[in-house]
Amino acid sequence: MAGPSAANDRAHSTRAHLQIHFCVLLWGFTAILGKLITLPALALVSWRMLIVVAVLVLLPRVWRGLARLPPRTLAIYAGIGVLVALHWLSFYASIKLANASVAATCIALAPVFLALLEPVLTGKRFDRRELLLGIAVVPGVALVVGGVPDGMRTGVAVGALSALLVAIFGALNKRYVEHADPLIVTALELGAGGAFLIAIGLATPLLGDPLPLPAARDAALLLVLALACTLLPFTLSLVALRQLSAYSAQLAINLEPVYAILLAIPLLGEQRELSPQFYLGVLIVVLAVLLHPWLVQPKRA
Repeated sequence: MAGPSAANDRAHSTRAHLQIHFCVLLWGFTAILGKLITLPALALVSWRMLIVVAVLVLLPRVWRGLARLPPRTLAIYAGIGVLVALHWLSFYASIKLANASVAATCIALAPVFLALLEPVLTGKRFDRRELLLGIAVVPGVALVVGGVPDGMRTGVAVGALSALLVAIFGALNKRYVEHADPLIVTALELGAGGAFLIAIGLATPLLGDPLPLPAARDAALLLVLALACTLLPFTLSLVALRQLSAYSAQLAINLEPVYAILLAIPLLGEQRELSPQFYLGVLIVVLAVLLHPWLVQPKRA
């Protein structure tokens, strides 16, 4: 008969599963908010990063941690932060050029890119089973591209670039994550990424003002995006991941595009812009991605 300890473990595990899925649901809303906010992609991402960093720098723990980091580590995380900024910029550009469903579907390609890039970037041994993941999504990608209007094809290409960038910085973060507190890493990466975007915006007038004063509605949505869909899920996910296996966590995180697409249908009515062929392609891509944690989990004796 299970004792109190086993019952507590089950309760903690259940709560952790609910927390991680709540986090993924909040991340799914980022695509919806990106469509609703009228600011261009550069300004949207710059404001998102600035708001998050402004909150984090109020924490003495962050300042103390930054002061203790060696210059090389600071430079590594700053470089990763630039990749994060470029990922968010291309993700929201994909939403503006196509729609939230298309951008979210493209992000589902990230595990495919990660399977191919992680051995190169982290020295992890290449697993031929992960190559199957890349092969499995090819028909789905072909259907997705064929299922969007011609005017959205550029958005698909930019979304695929966003997925490639998230795979690169995800692999690098995995390699260097143990070198500092996650909150400090977040403040440093988003601070460096935001500074990079503001600098290129000021240096290249054609890109537009990186920090235009948003209208009241956009300002409110930016606060929701930065606080409710960035800081809150980040903090909750850190707590939840202490109780979850890598398999369970990855499976939940891979559901983010599913949540985003399901939210886009009632909130944005995007199903009217896309063909059944698109959704068949989405189904193939998502099924392949959901198989990814099962493919790579260690074999049990």
